[in-house]
Amino acid sequence: MMRSLRAAAVQMVSSTDPETNIVTMKRLVCEAAEQGADWVLLPEYWPLMGKNDTDKLAFAEPLDDGRVGETCHTRFQTALSETARECGVVLFGGTVPLKSPDAGKVMNTMLVYDRDGNRVGLYHKMHLFGFSGLGERYAEADTILAGNDVPKLSVDDVPLAAGVCYDLRFPEFFRAQQPFDVLLLPAAFTYTTGKAHWELLLRARAVENQCYVIASAQGGLHESGRRTFGHSMIIDPWGDVLATLPEGEGVICADLDTARLQSVRTRLPALKHRLL
Repeated sequence: MMRSLRAAAVQMVSSTDPETNIVTMKRLVCEAAEQGADWVLLPEYWPLMGKNDTDKLAFAEPLDDGRVGETCHTRFQTALSETARECGVVLFGGTVPLKSPDAGKVMNTMLVYDRDGNRVGLYHKMHLFGFSGLGERYAEADTILAGNDVPKLSVDDVPLAAGVCYDLRFPEFFRAQQPFDVLLLPAAFTYTTGKAHWELLLRARAVENQCYVIASAQGGLHESGRRTFGHSMIIDPWGDVLATLPEGEGVICADLDTARLQSVRTRLPALKHRLL
């Protein structure tokens, strides 16, 4: 891990208007860069929180070549690429809807851009959220096609793990990505499930993998009436919460310290004690 690495998590309350969300995203990433962030993570669904789950189908983009886009049909990817380059940060682009082989579904994809605006990684969300109860129902499988490939990412010579929202509930998914020093998780947790499990699961993933966790969330009441839990967090390898933002849009930052990481892993070498 880089000895002096500062990470930021961006929290948004995304609307039904993609252009408004793009402007907000750019402003918040710039704020993170001004606070010294080297890496910036955006939340899931940052470009659009539609009134209906099917709304994102109309905004699905083809995957571009990873460079600064020139056509309007890749405006989300263009915005991410340009923002990374203009702000001089590594930008982990939350998720954007990409076209899938199934015309009735999208891929829910995290795209990673380097400081020159080039795409250097991606991950298509694999675990699709389903929940019913307390007057709520969610079925991502109705509009999202699950990815097939466990991510293998590295940025600035730092081995990374990545997941999106519901992936957080599956510890074996992250074990399959070992070894890594930092786990990145964009999310749009519902208020109901977030209040019950969000911090518990994030801290558990940090402790069991002895890694830093950066989690960016949607956080507030959306135009659709949906309420997301927020509480974007940065957590250290001992499970201590370094920074959090309960609700509303904003940026949190924290330093990822090599000495802290190695100290935890040396004093309690649990990763070396694994039997499986």
